[in-house]
Amino acid sequence: MFTTMRRTRAARRFAQVHERLTGEVIAVTGGARGIGLETAALLTEAGAHVVIGDVDAAAVGESAASLGIEGIVLDVTDTSSFVAFLDAVEERVGPIDVLVNNAGIMPVGGFLDYGEALIRRTVEIDLVGVMLGSQAAARRMVERGHGQIVNIASIAGRLPNPGLTVYNGVKAGVIEFSEALDAELTPHGVRVSAVLPTFTRTGLIAGLGTNALVTTVSPEEVAREVVGIIARPRVRVTAPRSMGWVGVNTVLPHGLKRRLRALTETDTLFLNPDRRARADYSARIGQDPLG
Repeated sequence: MFTTMRRTRAARRFAQVHERLTGEVIAVTGGARGIGLETAALLTEAGAHVVIGDVDAAAVGESAASLGIEGIVLDVTDTSSFVAFLDAVEERVGPIDVLVNNAGIMPVGGFLDYGEALIRRTVEIDLVGVMLGSQAAARRMVERGHGQIVNIASIAGRLPNPGLTVYNGVKAGVIEFSEALDAELTPHGVRVSAVLPTFTRTGLIAGLGTNALVTTVSPEEVAREVVGIIARPRVRVTAPRSMGWVGVNTVLPHGLKRRLRALTETDTLFLNPDRRARADYSARIGQDPLG
């Protein structure tokens, strides 16, 4: 009986989401793989008109074709590229209702080993790209009096750890930027939301020795939260929901944080990746794979 009830509730929720999203024009950055691709797939299934953008021309074309949607080359760090992307979305599909800023990279390792180019690239993609995309989309949305921007942040923006310094910094910035922009744009009919995934089983965690105390999720689980927050806008949500406690981490005593890092081994996990296992991802984001 309980199984039947759960299935009934799930079917009802899907019907509500489908009703809310049918016909919506939604653009997803970093859509060629991982969370972006899964999000595009679920949104398409829910009846939205989806366009994906990605800097990898071959991958975005292949992924778009697999879903039967539009795929456009996009460099999120370049304002003119972002504006051209949004122009193309509106020319091919229609006025944009939702922008999902998903593009991002996650370098790991000791901060003193980071090259300047990698630091700048991470900040430009993960934070500046979110800001540029939000501004370009919001100008169109405010003019029309409605719209939504969903920024993919991370629980790393609330849980700082050795070996994730730059990523911690940019994702914390995305969280606070999103809340501030939501407060600014809500009176104009535009909502801004942040989704905070835990470590997602994509190339981002390749070569990292995660353990039973470090929660990981699939891209599909994160995508479901993205779809949910579009259907019912709010300021932020974690993926999974059980990680919602990370919001209190900012006020915990530092001694307790140190003990928690030691318990979960996150005090060393990101400092000592298996560099060979991570080599493909590191090369793709511009980090020396074996350095």
